[in-house]
Amino acid sequence: MSSAHQPPYFLGLDLGGTNVKGGVVDDTGQTFPSVSQLTRATLGPESGINTLAEVARLAVEASGLDWKDIAGVGLGSPGTMDLGEGLLLDPPNLPGWQNFPIRKKLAERLGKPLVLQNDGNAAAYGEFWIGAGRDAESLVMFTLGTGIGCGIIDHGRLVVGRHSNGAECGHLVIQMENARQCSCGAYGHLEAYASATSLVRRAVEALEEGTPSRLQEVWSKGNLSSRTIAEAAEAGDALGRTLMRETARYLAIGAVCLMNTIDPDIVLFGGGMIAAGSILLDDIKRDVKSLAFPIPAAKTRIEYASLGGAAGYIGAAGCARLAHSSHASDPNRLLTS
Repeated sequence: MSSAHQPPYFLGLDLGGTNVKGGVVDDTGQTFPSVSQLTRATLGPESGINTLAEVARLAVEASGLDWKDIAGVGLGSPGTMDLGEGLLLDPPNLPGWQNFPIRKKLAERLGKPLVLQNDGNAAAYGEFWIGAGRDAESLVMFTLGTGIGCGIIDHGRLVVGRHSNGAECGHLVIQMENARQCSCGAYGHLEAYASATSLVRRAVEALEEGTPSRLQEVWSKGNLSSRTIAEAAEAGDALGRTLMRETARYLAIGAVCLMNTIDPDIVLFGGGMIAAGSILLDDIKRDVKSLAFPIPAAKTRIEYASLGGAAGYIGAAGCARLAHSSHASDPNRLLTS
């Protein structure tokens, strides 16, 4: 353990459909080595609790601390959920976990105070605490992956809404007529246009129509992905460039919708798609300036997130830290507005 680390210490857990990641974070946001294990979500929630407990144990072991040194635990999980009751209601990438009292079960297993938070909100809080939004008072963060997650922080408080379904901004409706279908089954949502999955789907549609592109060969080899599309765009491929340009436009529309609602200091984009680099971010910035009102267009920063895959567990630990410092009887209420 480094002498630079400052107590108290908090454990953050990030539950995903594929992996569980965990790590210890100190009072200043400095991290210890993180650990990860497969979720094996199809084995059910009780098996999931075992995995979460094992990741917790390994994370504390990796930190060089004792379990008694951990002041609290934060858990970021995919929704849908009831934060007040600590329930997972019907999380789409955790089949069989419906109506599962995850907060109570895990808190009993670990013997520590535990805060439950949506994974998008946890990641946003990580960036707000020690990441790209650390100098901001309010932020919006879009996480671009298989779907589009989001988190909103306004004057230091997570915005989750009255029914724990706030900040689901991947499901902003950006197209009304002849709209694409979202993974949730509805039509016209931002996720249906700008997620990594939808980017690949739009590319396949163009290639099936015979659009000439270096991506034809990539597709034929089964290697088509958001990354290979971005690489083609950077290399000057016309189809790749069109697809990335359209994606930036859709993301700018989502950003401006939130700018008009929250008026944040900064809008962040995280997740695997930011590997596209400056070409995507520069296009988003240009479109935001053309779509937004002049003052927010000039004052709102548009940036990439900086914590990568660590944002979730760091932010979850940060939520536990907030609850610990307040001594709240219901820490989840403290963190939200």
